[in-house]
Formats: sequence, structure tokens, C-alpha cells
Amino acid sequence: MIILPAVDIRNGKCVRLVQGDYNKETIYSERPEEEALRWQKEGAEFLHLVDLDGAKKGCPWNIEAIRNICMKVNVPCELGGGIRTAEDADRIFSLGIVRIIIGTAACEKPSLVRELIENFGTDRIVLGIDAKNGKTAVRGWLKSTEIAPVALAEKFAEAGIVRIIYTDISTDGMLSGPNFEGIALLCDKVPSCKIIASGGMSSADDVRKLKALGKPNLEGAIVGKALYDGRTTLKELMAFSAVQLQS
Repeated sequence: MIILPAVDIRNGKCVRLVQGDYNKETIYSERPEEEALRWQKEGAEFLHLVDLDGAKKGCPWNIEAIRNICMKVNVPCELGGGIRTAEDADRIFSLGIVRIIIGTAACEKPSLVRELIENFGTDRIVLGIDAKNGKTAVRGWLKSTEIAPVALAEKFAEAGIVRIIYTDISTDGMLSGPNFEGIALLCDKVPSCKIIASGGMSSADDVRKLKALGKPNLEGAIVGKALYDGRTTLKELMAFSAVQLQS
């Protein structure tokens, strides 16, 4: 199971929010590329970038910061936040991002996801499902829909999506542990998709519990606040993620 350190960008800075609340922001660095380099040096195999301004404004926003990260690091990076058109996707890929996360557009413009898959391939397009109270949230988590996360996952699995990032908003930034039940359910419902868990990761024990779910399509976990606050280390998380559980 792969561990993806998160680099969330707002106003050109590396920040973390609590439960997606833009009024509950902690700034960790004025230079996001330095944080990305830090995770690379500590052994990260993949980085998860989020353009928070883009998610809120509806178009890619922190272009310079994203470009700087891609220029500085050698590990592959994915990006979510504000990618709502094919032109947005093309622009982001031109910066060096290897795969993009589509959330809001998947709910509001489903045909775009199919177009992106056709243009760029299944491995470069990730479905982002942000869950809140059993429904899917969009537009930077500021708007709730009536779409159930599992229904959304099943719909796009049929359309060719092969990877899903599942975020439980209620746990994000809370260091209270992931929504294990929601993650397990999603893994069971779309066995053809690789699932990456996000939200609430607080310790190596959470990694152990994720692995203990025994879901072969659970590909990884995104970790943010726990790393930035020093609650755990990337080395520790990666060590646990590599351990083979005894049956």
C-alpha cells in the first residue's frame, strides 16, 4: 500500500484546512515546493497536490506553485482542485502533473470524464469522491449534492475509471482516523477500481487498520496533517504500509 503525502496549496502557500473549512487554515510553508522536496527526500513514491483556490474558484489557480513543485521533484505528482474542462486538464498536464483528480466536474459534467479518459487514458484520470453525511460534496466541499458516493463510483467504474480517491470530509484534518467502514464498502462495490483513502489519517496504526480490511484494491492512503504536525513520520507510515499482515 502506497502512502501519498499531501501538499495543499492556497494563495501560493502550503496549508492545511480542518474538515475543508477555508476559515480554519494553518499555514505550514510559504514555499510548497520545499515541502514537496522534503517528502521526496523522506522516501515518498507519489505526491498528492491540491489547488484549494482552484477548487473554490472553479479553475486552476496556483499554477506557479504547481509548476515549481513539478520542476523541483522527481517523484510523480497528482493534482486535484478546479479542473473543470478539457483545456484545464491539458494545461495541468503541461506543467508535469502525471494524473488529475476530477470531482466536481464528474457530478456536474459527467461527459467530461469520458472525454478525458478518451484523450489522456484511464491511468491519468482519477475520480475524486468527497463524502459528507452519506452524500457527495462538490465545489471545494462547499456544496452538497444528493449523489451517494457508492452510486457515483459505480457509474464511473462502468465508464472506464480505474482509480478513485475517497475522502471523508468529516474526518479530514481531525486526526481521528479514517472512515474505515466507508472505505471498505467502496472497495467492495467497485472491485475493478483501485481505491486511495483520504481523510483522518493520524498514525501508523491507521495504516495497519486499513491493511487489516483485507481489500486487495485498496491501493493507498493520503496523509497530511499528521505529517505536518509531527504526529508520525513518512518513514514510519511507509514501514507499516509495506508489512505483510499474517492471516
